[in-house]
Amino acid sequence: MASLSDQRDFFADLAPAGFYVALRVGYAFPEEDLNELPQRWVDTYTERGLVVFDPVMRWIYSTVGVTRWSEITEHDPAGILPLARTLGLKYAATASYTRPNDAGLRSYATLFRTDREFTEAEMEALCRMVSRLHCAGAEQPKLTAAEIEAIRMQADGLRIKQIAGELGISDSAVKARLAGAKRKLGAKTPSELLKIATQKRLF
Repeated sequence: MASLSDQRDFFADLAPAGFYVALRVGYAFPEEDLNELPQRWVDTYTERGLVVFDPVMRWIYSTVGVTRWSEITEHDPAGILPLARTLGLKYAATASYTRPNDAGLRSYATLFRTDREFTEAEMEALCRMVSRLHCAGAEQPKLTAAEIEAIRMQADGLRIKQIAGELGISDSAVKARLAGAKRKLGAKTPSELLKIATQKRLF
């Protein structure tokens, strides 16, 4: 299964007005996300602190499945659903996915259109993609603390020899940690390793 960033075109084709995808959200932050929301919506949502009133977020954390926003019946005291329509985001769909053994981790996606409601086929495709991305990342081998530390130090601009000196280990030990991290994350180059680690918020 390709990474989340590799699926940008899939979401963009379904949601020409914008989208947001969050994978394996834990206490507060996702391991990976992809934000193509209109800036006007982001600014309004943030400035008004709407997340605590959002009926869509309540739906996400109480449901596994997919829905159109026009079908959401959760209480909307801040008028978030009509606000989205006022800002031109007339049609939206959201998918949410988790499994019993995921220790609370949940993935979700919200997609927008301006021209029409999402079809049943589109919503089914969205639901399948979110579940696949969620499971693919969850099944990926986890990095050790030592591997994450080596990546972080490399991201800070340190070379192999400098990292080895800081940690009191050999150059080959540093290379082994970085090689292990690349293998687990499916990275082919150091720059790709840093990109993936940053996307996953590993440090």
